Amino acid sequence: MEVIFKVIRQQENSSPVVQTYLLDAESGNTILDCLNRIKWEQDGTLAFRKNCRNTICGSCAMRINGRSALACKENIGSELARLQQILSLASKASTIPEITVAPLGNMPVIKDLVVDMSSFWNNLEAVAPYVSTAARQVPEREFLQTPLERSQLDQTGNCIMCGACYSECNAREVNPDFVGPHALAKAYRMVADSRDSDTENRLESYNEGTKGVWGCTRCLYCDSVCPMEVAPLEQITKIKQEILTHKQADDSRSIRHRKVLIDLVKEGGWIDERQFGLQVVGNYFRDLKGLLSLAPLGFRMLCRGKFPMSFEPSQGTQQVRLLIESVQQEERLETKN
Repeated sequence: MEVIFKVIRQQENSSPVVQTYLLDAESGNTILDCLNRIKWEQDGTLAFRKNCRNTICGSCAMRINGRSALACKENIGSELARLQQILSLASKASTIPEITVAPLGNMPVIKDLVVDMSSFWNNLEAVAPYVSTAARQVPEREFLQTPLERSQLDQTGNCIMCGACYSECNAREVNPDFVGPHALAKAYRMVADSRDSDTENRLESYNEGTKGVWGCTRCLYCDSVCPMEVAPLEQITKIKQEILTHKQADDSRSIRHRKVLIDLVKEGGWIDERQFGLQVVGNYFRDLKGLLSLAPLGFRMLCRGKFPMSFEPSQGTQQVRLLIESVQQEERLETKN
Protein backbone atom coordinates (compact mmCIF):
# COMPACT_ATOMS: atom_id res chain seq x y z
CA MET A 1 0.00 0.00 0.00
CA GLU A 2 1.04 3.60 -0.52
CA VAL A 3 1.88 5.70 2.52
CA ILE A 4 2.78 9.39 2.70
CA PHE A 5 5.55 10.20 5.15
CA LYS A 6 5.67 13.77 6.39
CA VAL A 7 9.09 14.33 7.96
CA ILE A 8 9.70 17.44 10.04
CA ARG A 9 13.15 18.52 8.89
CA GLN A 10 15.28 21.17 10.52
CA GLN A 11 18.82 22.48 10.55
CA GLU A 12 20.39 23.69 13.78
CA ASN A 13 19.04 27.11 14.87
CA SER A 14 16.59 27.27 11.98
CA SER A 15 12.84 26.88 11.54
CA PRO A 16 11.43 23.42 10.80
CA VAL A 17 9.98 22.52 7.41
CA VAL A 18 7.79 19.62 6.35
CA GLN A 19 9.07 17.37 3.58
CA THR A 20 6.78 14.75 2.04
CA TYR A 21 7.77 11.32 0.73
CA LEU A 22 5.50 8.78 -0.98
CA LEU A 23 6.41 5.18 -0.21
CA ASP A 24 5.02 1.80 -1.22
CA ALA A 25 5.10 -0.18 2.04
CA GLU A 26 3.61 -3.21 3.75
CA SER A 27 1.72 -3.08 7.02
CA GLY A 28 4.45 -5.10 8.77
CA ASN A 29 7.22 -2.65 7.83
CA THR A 30 8.52 -0.70 10.80
CA ILE A 31 8.79 3.08 10.71
CA LEU A 32 12.58 2.64 10.76
CA ASP A 33 12.38 0.32 7.73
CA CYS A 34 10.52 3.05 5.88
CA LEU A 35 12.95 5.80 6.92
CA ASN A 36 15.82 3.61 5.73
CA ARG A 37 14.16 3.19 2.35
CA ILE A 38 13.52 6.93 2.07
CA LYS A 39 17.18 7.61 2.80
CA TRP A 40 18.49 4.87 0.49
CA GLU A 41 16.07 5.33 -2.40
CA GLN A 42 14.80 8.92 -2.33
CA ASP A 43 16.82 11.34 -0.20
CA GLY A 44 20.30 10.54 1.08
CA THR A 45 20.44 13.81 3.05
CA LEU A 46 17.78 12.72 5.58
CA ALA A 47 19.37 12.39 9.03
CA PHE A 48 18.18 10.14 11.87
CA ARG A 49 19.73 7.88 14.50
CA LYS A 50 19.55 4.09 14.49
CA ASN A 51 21.55 1.11 15.66
CA CYS A 52 20.20 -2.25 16.81
CA ARG A 53 16.81 -2.22 15.02
CA ASN A 54 15.53 -4.51 17.78
CA THR A 55 14.18 -2.22 20.60
CA ILE A 56 17.33 -2.62 22.67
CA CYS A 57 19.57 0.41 22.13
CA GLY A 58 16.95 3.22 22.13
CA SER A 59 18.78 5.14 19.38
CA CYS A 60 15.85 5.54 17.00
CA ALA A 61 13.46 7.32 19.39
CA MET A 62 11.49 10.07 17.65
CA ARG A 63 8.00 11.53 17.60
CA ILE A 64 5.68 9.46 15.44
CA ASN A 65 2.29 11.06 14.83
CA GLY A 66 2.68 13.29 17.86
CA ARG A 67 4.00 10.87 20.47
CA SER A 68 7.53 9.74 21.25
CA ALA A 69 8.29 6.12 20.34
CA LEU A 70 10.94 3.81 18.90
CA ALA A 71 10.90 3.76 15.12
CA CYS A 72 12.11 0.15 15.13
CA LYS A 73 9.18 -0.94 17.32
CA GLU A 74 6.23 0.77 15.65
CA ASN A 75 5.04 -0.56 12.29
CA ILE A 76 2.84 0.82 9.53
CA GLY A 77 -0.19 -1.34 10.30
CA SER A 78 -0.38 -0.65 14.03
CA GLU A 79 0.34 3.04 13.55
CA LEU A 80 -2.42 3.51 10.98
CA ALA A 81 -4.83 1.57 13.18
CA ARG A 82 -3.95 3.84 16.09
CA LEU A 83 -4.56 6.91 13.94
CA GLN A 84 -7.94 5.62 12.80
CA GLN A 85 -8.95 5.08 16.40
CA ILE A 86 -7.82 8.55 17.49
CA LEU A 87 -8.85 10.62 14.49
CA SER A 88 -11.79 8.57 13.16
CA LEU A 89 -10.17 8.23 9.75
CA ALA A 90 -12.25 5.22 8.70
CA SER A 91 -14.45 7.50 6.60
CA LYS A 92 -11.36 8.62 4.67
CA ALA A 93 -10.21 5.14 3.70
CA SER A 94 -9.97 6.13 0.04
CA THR A 95 -7.24 8.69 0.71
CA ILE A 96 -3.56 7.81 1.02
CA PRO A 97 -2.71 7.40 4.73
CA GLU A 98 -0.17 9.77 6.24
CA ILE A 99 2.42 9.30 8.96
CA THR A 100 4.20 12.31 10.46
CA VAL A 101 7.69 11.88 11.92
CA ALA A 102 9.39 14.59 14.00
CA PRO A 103 12.42 14.93 16.30
CA LEU A 104 12.13 14.34 20.05
CA GLY A 105 10.95 17.26 22.19
CA ASN A 106 12.68 19.12 25.02
CA MET A 107 16.03 18.88 23.21
CA PRO A 108 17.49 21.17 20.52
CA VAL A 109 17.62 19.81 16.98
CA ILE A 110 21.01 19.21 15.38
CA LYS A 111 19.67 18.08 12.01
CA ASP A 112 16.33 16.62 10.93
CA LEU A 113 15.45 13.87 13.44
CA VAL A 114 18.77 14.05 15.31
CA VAL A 115 18.63 15.98 18.60
CA ASP A 116 21.29 17.18 21.02
CA MET A 117 20.87 14.94 24.10
CA SER A 118 23.42 16.77 26.27
CA SER A 119 20.80 17.93 28.81
CA PHE A 120 19.39 14.40 28.95
CA TRP A 121 22.77 12.89 29.86
CA ASN A 122 23.76 15.76 32.17
CA ASN A 123 20.58 15.37 34.19
CA LEU A 124 21.14 11.64 34.42
CA GLU A 125 24.62 12.27 35.79
CA ALA A 126 23.15 14.72 38.32
CA VAL A 127 21.40 11.89 40.21
CA ALA A 128 24.64 9.87 40.54
CA PRO A 129 23.25 6.81 38.71
CA TYR A 130 25.72 4.28 40.06
CA VAL A 131 25.96 2.23 43.23
CA SER A 132 27.95 3.97 45.95
CA THR A 133 29.94 1.83 48.34
CA ALA A 134 32.18 4.66 49.51
CA ALA A 135 31.22 4.19 53.16
CA ARG A 136 32.31 0.57 53.16
CA GLN A 137 35.70 -1.01 53.27
CA VAL A 138 36.87 -2.83 50.17
CA PRO A 139 35.33 -6.29 50.53
CA GLU A 140 37.15 -9.56 50.14
CA ARG A 141 34.41 -10.75 47.80
CA GLU A 142 31.66 -9.18 45.71
CA PHE A 143 28.49 -7.77 47.26
CA LEU A 144 25.81 -10.43 47.03
CA GLN A 145 22.06 -9.93 46.77
CA THR A 146 19.17 -12.26 47.41
CA PRO A 147 16.80 -12.98 44.50
CA LEU A 148 14.20 -10.78 46.24
CA GLU A 149 16.65 -7.88 46.56
CA ARG A 150 17.63 -8.22 42.92
CA SER A 151 14.00 -8.36 41.79
CA GLN A 152 13.49 -4.83 43.18
CA LEU A 153 15.74 -3.56 40.37
CA ASP A 154 14.16 -5.38 37.43
CA GLN A 155 11.68 -2.74 36.26
CA THR A 156 14.01 0.26 36.40
CA GLY A 157 16.84 -1.86 35.03
CA ASN A 158 14.87 -2.24 31.79
CA CYS A 159 15.39 1.43 30.88
CA ILE A 160 17.27 1.76 27.57
CA MET A 161 17.78 5.54 27.81
CA CYS A 162 15.86 6.24 24.62
CA GLY A 163 14.68 9.68 25.76
CA ALA A 164 10.98 9.14 24.97
CA CYS A 165 9.84 10.06 28.49
CA TYR A 166 12.14 13.10 28.59
CA SER A 167 10.77 14.23 25.23
CA GLU A 168 7.16 14.19 26.47
CA CYS A 169 7.82 15.56 29.97
CA ASN A 170 5.60 18.58 30.63
CA ALA A 171 7.52 19.42 33.80
CA ARG A 172 10.78 19.57 31.90
CA GLU A 173 9.21 21.78 29.24
CA VAL A 174 8.28 24.50 31.75
CA ASN A 175 11.02 23.96 34.34
CA PRO A 176 14.60 23.69 32.99
CA ASP A 177 15.84 22.74 36.47
CA PHE A 178 13.79 19.52 36.60
CA VAL A 179 16.10 16.55 36.00
CA GLY A 180 13.51 14.54 34.11
CA PRO A 181 11.65 11.23 34.52
CA HIS A 182 14.49 9.11 33.11
CA ALA A 183 16.92 10.38 35.75
CA LEU A 184 14.49 9.88 38.63
CA ALA A 185 13.58 6.38 37.48
CA LYS A 186 17.29 5.56 37.55
CA ALA A 187 17.53 7.36 40.89
CA TYR A 188 14.99 5.00 42.41
CA ARG A 189 17.04 2.06 41.20
CA MET A 190 19.87 3.34 43.38
CA VAL A 191 17.55 3.93 46.35
CA ALA A 192 16.20 0.38 46.05
CA ASP A 193 19.63 -1.23 45.59
CA SER A 194 20.64 -3.05 48.78
CA ARG A 195 24.32 -2.57 47.92
CA ASP A 196 24.15 1.23 47.91
CA SER A 197 25.50 3.08 50.94
CA ASP A 198 24.37 6.62 50.15
CA THR A 199 20.56 6.45 50.44
CA GLU A 200 20.18 9.31 52.93
CA ASN A 201 22.19 11.75 50.82
CA ARG A 202 20.35 10.64 47.70
CA LEU A 203 16.94 11.30 49.24
CA GLU A 204 18.15 14.71 50.41
CA SER A 205 19.21 15.54 46.85
CA TYR A 206 16.02 14.23 45.21
CA ASN A 207 13.97 16.26 47.73
CA GLU A 208 15.56 19.56 46.69
CA GLY A 209 13.06 22.12 45.41
CA THR A 210 11.54 21.38 42.01
CA LYS A 211 14.74 19.89 40.59
CA GLY A 212 13.87 16.51 42.03
CA VAL A 213 10.70 14.52 42.58
CA TRP A 214 8.54 17.48 43.61
CA GLY A 215 9.00 19.06 40.18
CA CYS A 216 7.00 16.24 38.55
CA THR A 217 3.52 17.33 37.40
CA ARG A 218 2.20 13.73 37.39
CA CYS A 219 0.88 14.04 33.84
CA LEU A 220 1.53 10.32 33.15
CA TYR A 221 2.99 10.98 29.67
CA CYS A 222 6.29 9.35 30.67
CA ASP A 223 4.51 6.13 31.61
CA SER A 224 2.36 6.14 28.48
CA VAL A 225 5.26 6.44 26.00
CA CYS A 226 7.91 4.28 27.72
CA PRO A 227 8.63 1.39 25.31
CA MET A 228 10.06 -0.80 28.10
CA GLU A 229 7.31 -0.34 30.73
CA VAL A 230 9.71 1.23 33.22
CA ALA A 231 6.87 3.49 34.44
CA PRO A 232 9.00 6.49 35.49
CA LEU A 233 6.11 8.16 37.34
CA GLU A 234 5.70 5.05 39.47
CA GLN A 235 9.38 5.21 40.41
CA ILE A 236 9.13 8.93 41.21
CA THR A 237 6.19 8.15 43.51
CA LYS A 238 8.26 5.50 45.30
CA ILE A 239 11.02 8.04 45.95
CA LYS A 240 8.43 10.46 47.35
CA GLN A 241 7.23 7.76 49.71
CA GLU A 242 10.80 7.16 50.89
CA ILE A 243 11.26 10.90 51.49
CA LEU A 244 7.98 11.16 53.38
CA THR A 245 9.04 8.25 55.57
CA HIS A 246 12.33 9.96 56.44
CA LYS A 247 11.11 13.56 56.76
CA GLN A 248 8.85 15.55 59.07
CA ALA A 249 5.99 17.70 57.80
CA ASP A 250 7.73 20.98 58.67
CA ASP A 251 10.85 20.13 56.65
CA SER A 252 9.52 21.60 53.42
CA ARG A 253 6.31 22.83 51.79
CA SER A 254 6.32 19.94 49.30
CA ILE A 255 6.36 17.38 52.11
CA ARG A 256 3.68 19.27 54.06
CA HIS A 257 1.50 19.36 50.94
CA ARG A 258 1.46 15.56 50.71
CA LYS A 259 1.15 14.86 54.44
CA VAL A 260 -1.48 17.51 55.15
CA LEU A 261 -3.61 16.46 52.19
CA ILE A 262 -3.71 12.87 53.42
CA ASP A 263 -4.37 13.87 57.05
CA LEU A 264 -7.22 16.21 56.13
CA VAL A 265 -8.89 13.68 53.85
CA LYS A 266 -8.62 11.06 56.60
CA GLU A 267 -10.19 13.51 59.04
CA GLY A 268 -13.04 14.85 56.93
CA GLY A 269 -13.38 12.74 53.77
CA TRP A 270 -12.29 15.71 51.66
CA ILE A 271 -10.02 18.71 52.10
CA ASP A 272 -10.81 21.53 54.49
CA GLU A 273 -9.35 24.30 52.31
CA ARG A 274 -8.97 26.71 55.23
CA GLN A 275 -6.78 24.29 57.16
CA PHE A 276 -4.92 23.21 54.02
CA GLY A 277 -3.61 26.71 53.28
CA LEU A 278 -2.71 27.48 56.86
CA GLN A 279 -0.91 24.20 57.44
CA VAL A 280 0.88 23.90 54.09
CA VAL A 281 1.77 27.52 53.24
CA GLY A 282 1.71 28.84 56.81
CA ASN A 283 3.50 25.79 58.25
CA TYR A 284 1.03 25.44 61.13
CA PHE A 285 1.19 29.22 61.87
CA ARG A 286 5.00 29.10 62.16
CA ASP A 287 5.77 30.69 58.78
CA LEU A 288 4.79 34.35 59.08
CA LYS A 289 5.82 35.16 55.51
CA GLY A 290 3.74 32.27 54.22
CA LEU A 291 0.73 33.36 56.26
CA LEU A 292 1.01 36.93 54.94
CA SER A 293 1.15 35.60 51.37
CA LEU A 294 -2.28 34.03 51.92
CA ALA A 295 -3.86 37.30 53.05
CA PRO A 296 -4.61 38.85 49.60
CA LEU A 297 -6.25 35.64 48.36
CA GLY A 298 -8.25 35.25 51.58
CA PHE A 299 -9.44 38.86 51.39
CA ARG A 300 -10.61 38.48 47.77
CA MET A 301 -12.46 35.27 48.68
CA LEU A 302 -14.17 36.99 51.59
CA CYS A 303 -15.24 39.92 49.42
CA ARG A 304 -16.79 37.59 46.85
CA GLY A 305 -18.44 35.34 49.41
CA LYS A 306 -16.29 32.36 48.48
CA PHE A 307 -14.47 31.84 51.77
CA PRO A 308 -15.90 28.79 53.59
CA MET A 309 -16.79 29.84 57.14
CA SER A 310 -17.37 26.27 58.27
CA PHE A 311 -16.42 22.76 57.23
CA GLU A 312 -18.82 19.88 56.76
CA PRO A 313 -17.25 16.38 56.63
CA SER A 314 -18.22 14.31 53.61
CA GLN A 315 -20.44 11.28 53.72
CA GLY A 316 -18.52 8.04 54.16
CA THR A 317 -15.62 9.69 55.98
CA GLN A 318 -15.09 6.58 58.07
CA GLN A 319 -14.80 4.39 54.95
CA VAL A 320 -12.36 6.85 53.37
CA ARG A 321 -10.24 6.81 56.52
CA LEU A 322 -10.22 3.00 56.61
CA LEU A 323 -9.18 2.83 52.94
CA ILE A 324 -6.28 5.24 53.46
CA GLU A 325 -5.12 3.43 56.58
CA SER A 326 -5.29 0.08 54.77
CA VAL A 327 -3.12 1.41 51.95
CA GLN A 328 -0.66 2.88 54.44
CA GLN A 329 -0.49 -0.44 56.27
CA GLU A 330 0.25 -2.26 53.01
CA GLU A 331 3.01 0.24 52.21
CA ARG A 332 4.60 -0.30 55.64
CA LEU A 333 4.53 -4.06 55.14
CA GLU A 334 6.13 -3.73 51.68
CA THR A 335 8.86 -1.52 53.15
CA LYS A 336 9.62 -4.08 55.85
CA ASN A 337 9.78 -6.90 53.31
